[in-house]
Amino acid sequence: MAWSPYHAGVRVLVVEDEAKMADLVKRALEREGYAVDLAASGNDALWLGTECDYDAIVLDVMIPPPDGFEVCRRLRAAGRWAPVLLLTARDSVDDRVAGLDSGADDYLPKPFTFAELYARLRALTRRRASERPTVLMIGDLVLDPASHEVTRAGTPIELSPKEFALLELFMRYPGEVLSRSTILDRVWDFAYDGTSNVVDVYVRYLRDKIDRPFGRESIETVRGVGYRLGSDR
Repeated sequence: MAWSPYHAGVRVLVVEDEAKMADLVKRALEREGYAVDLAASGNDALWLGTECDYDAIVLDVMIPPPDGFEVCRRLRAAGRWAPVLLLTARDSVDDRVAGLDSGADDYLPKPFTFAELYARLRALTRRRASERPTVLMIGDLVLDPASHEVTRAGTPIELSPKEFALLELFMRYPGEVLSRSTILDRVWDFAYDGTSNVVDVYVRYLRDKIDRPFGRESIETVRGVGYRLGSDR
């Protein structure tokens, strides 16, 4: 494939401890026009990730400690919001959930094709990391992605990882109607089949924690479409 000027100036950090795989990924991305740095351990990834500005980070889970999950958590805690594409074991749902909960933006199961890697990176690098807020605030509802803390009117609220992920999705798209299909795809990673009520169940859980104890109705039902996080009522 010919070098693509489309990605010129896009800098990517690849964190992979298997030398052959790291070299393959590096050469493939460079053929696409990306500038690529390599890190072979969690410590190297943390140093590069905090010292350099990257447009995206391709981060393998199984690297010399700290592992990929912890690297992602520490980068987020340090206020580094470059999009993270996590490389996970094939069909490991636990890895995917843990990765998203640690602050990763997307994941790619191994083995993968380079075509899919390119597509995922294109989607991630279209976002501007500088626009990703460290703390999300809607009225008196506050969510901190780095510390995984939620408060309303200064009162701490304990959420499960899935409840947190659902609330974060709502708070990143305030006022927008999110369909059940979109929510399932972004939070649960499976397609909406028209019968699953898992979204409705978790919306009820969220309402019981962030709305009802405070006399609010901020999560609105849009009949026949989905849900949105609106202004406090």
